[in-house]
Amino acid sequence: MIFEEKIKARIEEKLGSKIKGFTSLSGGCISDAFKVTMDNGSNFFLKYNSSSSNDMFIKEANGLKELSKANAIRIPEVLSFNDDYILLDYIPTGSKKKSFFEDFGRRFAEMHKYAADEFGFYEDNYIGSNPQKNIPDAKEKNDWVRFYFNKRILFQLQLAEKLGNSTDALRKGISKLEDKIEEIIGDSKEKPSLLHGDLWGGNYMVDENGNAVLIDPAVYYGHREADLGMTKLFGGFSLEFYRAYVETFPLEDGYDYRENIYKLYHVLNHLNLFGGGYYSQALSLIKFYV
Repeated sequence: MIFEEKIKARIEEKLGSKIKGFTSLSGGCISDAFKVTMDNGSNFFLKYNSSSSNDMFIKEANGLKELSKANAIRIPEVLSFNDDYILLDYIPTGSKKKSFFEDFGRRFAEMHKYAADEFGFYEDNYIGSNPQKNIPDAKEKNDWVRFYFNKRILFQLQLAEKLGNSTDALRKGISKLEDKIEEIIGDSKEKPSLLHGDLWGGNYMVDENGNAVLIDPAVYYGHREADLGMTKLFGGFSLEFYRAYVETFPLEDGYDYRENIYKLYHVLNHLNLFGGGYYSQALSLIKFYV
């Protein structure tokens, strides 16, 4: 494989061992995934994209490192990365233990207790392959409503305009939403939580001990309801997950009402990633409020 010689020396220098071989793995739709086996018998996980011309892997590495600071859920250790690859420790997959979702919900709540003083993040990153704007302006740093509308909903509308995915109905709907956004979200006094940013069934794995491992983050600090809203899309998680979460870190009144506003960001992002199939869903979520 052509890529082997391009990064083999870098990996071997980093790990202090010779590479014995690469095994192709099933993975995401953006990059190729491999199990890297070393001469000493150790294994590592490699994601590689030869056409990568941006900093996607760098931002992924920084996100994983940030999540690990909470020491709440298992996060793959970042060993090496560059523009065209990221190398992580290899985590064998297993089967969910009986208390999987209960433990997952409790640990996810503990992760959300890891907080910052301001909303956003020190760098922009990606949500899927789309850019995610995280660097707040002066007024957004301590104003969740302003940050969320500008950096999440409005940015996705602007992206939809560029990609030809917007319509008058979508523009008018989001304009009406802007007028009501403070009323919808309310005035929470919670500190900004560490968020995975893109948690659904495809962005966690089950390790050899039957526990959850978080992968493929879109990290920033925000209101934790934004993370939970995403988990309700694409089938959602089990009732045990949410019950354990609330027992560990109770939610403010009205969460169910606010859930759709947080789903909207991800549905708009999917509209911009995959096209019109998500258009009607986005309008439906907007019409729930306006």
